[in-house]
Amino acid sequence: LFFTDKGKVHHRKGYQIPEAGRTARGTAIVNVLPLDAGESVTAMVVTREFDENEYLMMVTRKGTIKRIPFIALATRRQTGIRAITLDEGDQLINVIRTNGDDNMILATAQGMAICFNENDVRPMGRDAAGVRGISLAAGDCVIGAVKAEEGTTLLTVTENGYGKRTELNEYLRTGPEGTKIPQSRGGKGLKNYNITEKTGNVAGCCLVSDTDDVMLIENGGVIIRVPAAGINVYKRDVQGVIIMRIEEGNKLVSVERVAAEPEEENQA
Repeated sequence: LFFTDKGKVHHRKGYQIPEAGRTARGTAIVNVLPLDAGESVTAMVVTREFDENEYLMMVTRKGTIKRIPFIALATRRQTGIRAITLDEGDQLINVIRTNGDDNMILATAQGMAICFNENDVRPMGRDAAGVRGISLAAGDCVIGAVKAEEGTTLLTVTENGYGKRTELNEYLRTGPEGTKIPQSRGGKGLKNYNITEKTGNVAGCCLVSDTDDVMLIENGGVIIRVPAAGINVYKRDVQGVIIMRIEEGNKLVSVERVAAEPEEENQA
């Protein structure tokens, strides 16, 4: 399932996408999907079947969220169907597959984050517009959304190459009985990063474990791969440390979690 920034979803079988080597350029997405001018794919979900007990959580740049039963998208229309109705100027930035009781974390460019349980969002139909996930300050926008996973930390990186990992329980509030619980959706959230002129705004976030690698990409085309375990764990509201040297005039634009590369055996 390919989701676009305009809120549409397209279905394709894996064999309909040309196979190529690791270093190959690949096929232009417009040769695979009937996209409109200026439309781009922002999320992808891989599945063999549509489970009645699973959901999809959609997140937009302006902080709107929508929870839809996974089976609601079980169609074979080749032209694509509407998955969410967007407000003027808004964009769909991520779609996350959930099991019905997951905690979600949204992060913003100005260093805020909110953690809420998906059951705080009622399931909706395909044409619905969604509800408020996080209240944004003027000029702020959502740059990342993840599903909390046990044994992981939240890696946050900034435009100028700074980053840090933070334990997920840092994003929970203390409940009435002293237990850590998610807050309600729609609030301002908690401070996730100490943004300064030196760090620049938050560029992205992802969940990582100590056994993962991380791919960092800057807009000049430079990509580096580093082990997640080598990035320090800090509290929410700190500046972090430099993890990628960015050339003057460029910015870090994306971070992705990838499986660690196996160590090559020494050749005799």
